[in-house]
Amino acid sequence: MIHELPLERRTLHGHFSRDLEPIVTIGSGDTLVFSCLDSGWNLGPGQGKFEPRDPELDAGHALVGPVHVREARAGQTLEVRIDDVRVGPWGLTVAGGWSTPLNERLGVAEGEERTLRWTLDADAGVARDQDGREVELRPFLGVLGMPPPEPGVHPTAPPRIWGGNVDCRELLVGTKLFLPVPVDGALFSAGDGHARQGDGEVAQLAIECPLERVELTLSLHDDLRLDTPIAWTPDAWVTLGFDEDLDEAAAIAVDAMLELMGRELGLERRDALALASSVVDLRVTQLVNGVKGIHALLRHGAIR
Repeated sequence: MIHELPLERRTLHGHFSRDLEPIVTIGSGDTLVFSCLDSGWNLGPGQGKFEPRDPELDAGHALVGPVHVREARAGQTLEVRIDDVRVGPWGLTVAGGWSTPLNERLGVAEGEERTLRWTLDADAGVARDQDGREVELRPFLGVLGMPPPEPGVHPTAPPRIWGGNVDCRELLVGTKLFLPVPVDGALFSAGDGHARQGDGEVAQLAIECPLERVELTLSLHDDLRLDTPIAWTPDAWVTLGFDEDLDEAAAIAVDAMLELMGRELGLERRDALALASSVVDLRVTQLVNGVKGIHALLRHGAIR
């Protein structure tokens, strides 16, 4: 079944919480179709922000949801199949507008910001900034996830084992993202359109943009138990690790990759580790969300 979600106050929220009222109930295997604002709730260049907004409850990314998945139970796995992501007509990248350890290390002072204003051509697959520079579009959603199991209001910025602000550039159309379900009903939300992002997202923001159309198919799995997100993309398997310490994030991603190699390729753990040193790439997902991310990538057919 296909569920068309309107873009309106009722369907938007700016925090994670298991206490949020679902906007729709769907079955496993159903498809969501929606559009969404950019992460900052902007209506468009010079048009101000979406209103009304609660200054506390809507302080985070503009997310569509939450979606209640019928018969979802904590401990299951939710598969999010990314069927379509079409960007809107504009995007923004801001660098140097705030103080971060990385900005300080790079000598970019707080307040010395630079804004790139992008015109996005979804049909041509090109983004062009105000100075005429062009980059190829690689659109994806930065936020795909569910709330922590604890009650209360939780910020949208940090990624968690149940997804959220993952900001992984590999999660393009054709990807299947697998997430541990933290609460009954799943309460899945999505948003944070990125027209393109580099690994690390070093300036804090990618090409942040609204999304004209998103199609996601949600399915439940009882036979797959996960401790951190993994993804199947048309090019590779990807495992994701999150932690405030980058070394620990790397260890989580590698551990999940070794488990995956055992499950998918029938490898003993020591063999998997030895092979991973030759065929698995470790990449910095992002450095900018408080909780850092590392993803491990194993290309299909790398081991024959």
